[in-house]
Amino acid sequence: MEINKNLNGDALELKIIGRLDTTTAPALEAEVKNSLEGLKSIVFDLEGLEYISSAGLRVLLSAQKSMNKQGTMKLVNVNEVVMEVFEITGFVDVLTIE
Repeated sequence: MEINKNLNGDALELKIIGRLDTTTAPALEAEVKNSLEGLKSIVFDLEGLEYISSAGLRVLLSAQKSMNKQGTMKLVNVNEVVMEVFEITGFVDVLTIE
């Protein structure tokens, strides 16, 4: 997995490329946790995300819970494969997906 980070003031964009699974989720979790302070907005660009496991879902849910207290979070450019996972798990009702 590759994470491309773009911080613009209090807005963070994370472009996730590859697989977000048990092996790679801790890296994204650490990136999010280390970046949360002072943020008003996080955008996850998932255009390059090929696969997401329950470990990846947990990281996104944790980020959403943190951002609910301090700002907004949204997912953009979600492909059909990943969207299907969000639909099956009910995450479409919890996350903001554009």
